[in-house]
Amino acid sequence: MAMKMRLIRMAAAMILIACGVAAVEAQTMKSAQKSALDAKQQSMLTIAAFSGMGDMDKLPSALAQGLDAGLTINEIKEVLVQVYAYAGFPRSLNAIAGFQAVLEERREKGINDIEGKAASPMPADRTSLEFGTENQTRLFGQPIRGGIYEFAPAIDHFLKAHLFGDIFQRDVLDWKQRQLTTIGILSGISGVEPQLQGHLATGLRQGLTVEQLRAAAAVVGDSLGKQYGDTMTRLIDGVIKKQETAGQQPAGSARQ
Repeated sequence: MAMKMRLIRMAAAMILIACGVAAVEAQTMKSAQKSALDAKQQSMLTIAAFSGMGDMDKLPSALAQGLDAGLTINEIKEVLVQVYAYAGFPRSLNAIAGFQAVLEERREKGINDIEGKAASPMPADRTSLEFGTENQTRLFGQPIRGGIYEFAPAIDHFLKAHLFGDIFQRDVLDWKQRQLTTIGILSGISGVEPQLQGHLATGLRQGLTVEQLRAAAAVVGDSLGKQYGDTMTRLIDGVIKKQETAGQQPAGSARQ
């Protein structure tokens, strides 16, 4: 009987060890996967995700980590301003107020964060609508027209003139960073899978790699919860399958 109990204990111990090794290996694999994005990119994603979801409990820590990772004050402001275009003014304003509080707390501790460059003045020789129409076409690889944009012309004008003109023309963030920001914002909002998948495809078109998108899914999974990362992974797989079905190598692939 004593021998049997010892064998049971040994088996249980071996199972626990195996589970521990598997967990460490899984965490190592996840860390390696996330390494396709640098610390600043990962922080930008996390800040955008918590802001878009409206998680004001976790956002302050993410903001502080972003500053520690090297994001400037103006870069983070730009992320939080862009939040309103995809998640609405209330969440953007709440996130900006939260960032202001984080900065005040850090100053009280003697931490002087880098302000960073401000946006360059908008050229006066063209309108926001002209810039936005050109930017939207470059981002999505073709002119966007018809369908809902003819049904509701006002939204077409606002998208082109304001989102892709006034916002995307600002040079505090480059377009890769803006795509990561948009992906992060949409990742935690329910009911926007078509838009998230569209921006994942646009991210590839703008030079993000498949590996970086998978890293983004891993970051989102760690930040918001596994189900959010799994959803993004599924959408990435869909983008790749669609491109392969069309006879294309996935844009932004590391093999290019």
